[in-house]
Amino acid sequence: MFEAEFWVAVAFLLFVLLLFYVGVHQKLIEMIDQRSARIRAELDEASRLREEAATLLAEYKRRQSDAENEAQAIVAEARADAERAAAESHAKMEDFVARRTKMAQTKIDQAEAQALADVRAAAAEAAVAAAEKILTGAAKGKVAEDLIARGIEDVKAKLN
Repeated sequence: MFEAEFWVAVAFLLFVLLLFYVGVHQKLIEMIDQRSARIRAELDEASRLREEAATLLAEYKRRQSDAENEAQAIVAEARADAERAAAESHAKMEDFVARRTKMAQTKIDQAEAQALADVRAAAAEAAVAAAEKILTGAAKGKVAEDLIARGIEDVKAKLN
């Protein structure tokens, strides 16, 4: 009469009705809804984290750009300082050389004046000595001594 397939179908139908009566289908729907909510929450969290990461990336790129600009400004300022220091040292060196040259010229002028004075003094002494010898041989006595003294005084006054 009833075959085995019939009883399997009836048992399956009773099993399904029992599951339906116990409320397994509602529990399955709740589990699926919970899983859907959990996945939605994870997607929302991932989206929020992605936005935070994009914000942080933009912030770090801005900071990097600011740091590069600051570094360029520092380099430019250092170059300007170096050029200014080089110009100052060049000016100081020129001033130093000019002062040394002036001092050397002053010493040369003083040495020339001293040499000229020494030559004049030596010439005066030689002229006095020569005049003394000439006058000593040519003039005699008191007159000779007066002439020699006056001549020596005149030569000294004129040469010095």
